[in-house]
Amino acid sequence: MKKVLFIDRDGTLIRENHHTYQIDSIEKINFYPKVIFFLAKIVQDLNYDLVMVTNQDGLGTEKFPEKIFWPIHNHILNVLKSEGINFSSVHIDKTFPEEKSSTRKPGIDMLVNYLQSNGLYNISESFVIGDRLTDVLLAKNLGCKSIWIKENDHYKNLTKDEKDYYSTINKKDLKKTISLKTNSWKNIYEYLLSISNNRLEHNRITLETNVKISIFLNGKGSSHIQTGIGFFDHLLQQMAFHSSIDLNIKTKGDLYVDEHHTIEDTGIALGEIFDKSLGNKKGIERYGFYLIPMDDSLSTVALDLGGRSQLIWKVKFFREKIGKVSTEMFYHFFKSFSVSAKCNLYIHSQGKNEHHKIESIFKCFGKSIKMAIRKNSSNKIPSSKGLL
Repeated sequence: MKKVLFIDRDGTLIRENHHTYQIDSIEKINFYPKVIFFLAKIVQDLNYDLVMVTNQDGLGTEKFPEKIFWPIHNHILNVLKSEGINFSSVHIDKTFPEEKSSTRKPGIDMLVNYLQSNGLYNISESFVIGDRLTDVLLAKNLGCKSIWIKENDHYKNLTKDEKDYYSTINKKDLKKTISLKTNSWKNIYEYLLSISNNRLEHNRITLETNVKISIFLNGKGSSHIQTGIGFFDHLLQQMAFHSSIDLNIKTKGDLYVDEHHTIEDTGIALGEIFDKSLGNKKGIERYGFYLIPMDDSLSTVALDLGGRSQLIWKVKFFREKIGKVSTEMFYHFFKSFSVSAKCNLYIHSQGKNEHHKIESIFKCFGKSIKMAIRKNSSNKIPSSKGLL
């Protein structure tokens, strides 16, 4: 089921002219700060249909001729389109407020197809984004949520009709409809990102281990790691932090035997959920590479999320264990990840301190992942073959 962002135009995508309430010349087009940048990121990173819903008072009358409106409106759409921002449909109500038309926001008659779509649209998880009370009420009438673009003193900027209407409505119901009140498109993007369904969970159970993982690729690097091996937990936390991936791992393994199965199966499960999170890999950079010095050590990691598994490991350790982890298990972890995540991995490190070497490798690994999964504006499979 598709989720929709029903987006107002004036006051939301472009600054509204509070003297005439009409954008009737090219000179009056003033895009809302950062709207193009963050709306493009919403298109790239999230899964919403964009639908424009706007009231244009008296459009087509002598007060607002269509020959003035359409060149300006089409210019706005073309600017957005040039940045990869495409609206699947545009709904314009041309009536005056005093006509009290059922097609005029907050009326929903322009949008009934979205409510009668036989399960095509998920309206309850959709949003109306707008700067007016009518946009909030439209969300309430549609049965979705509202993102209200407002300054802190939202009452001051209401029109007379809106103030009259505001005094008659149930404020508690209105607050339930408003999910976010902000004047920042950055906040809108971050909020939508935080509630997105891109957080995946995975559980891998064998007779030797039980691995539970949740991952959010567009996170902030927060983590909660419990494998029963303190130093291994520390390394995975470093990887999550430097990749900006939110990562929770809980592994229960047969540590009474040794650490082998716990580390191996954690690597396998992490690779599996990482590969699943990437989906069809459209629009990602695909390649990542980084070099990190850490005191006496220097580590290099390069990776390719191209769908093939290969590990080149150029690391020598001169101690049998670091913490409670056998140093041979680090190769095994990355090999397990490479196979399950279907990626090429090149890892090289040298230095005198074994702790510094392996910690810099995991940090470098995180940085390389961050680069490789970064989205670009192409929305294409990152391969000349058209398939990964």
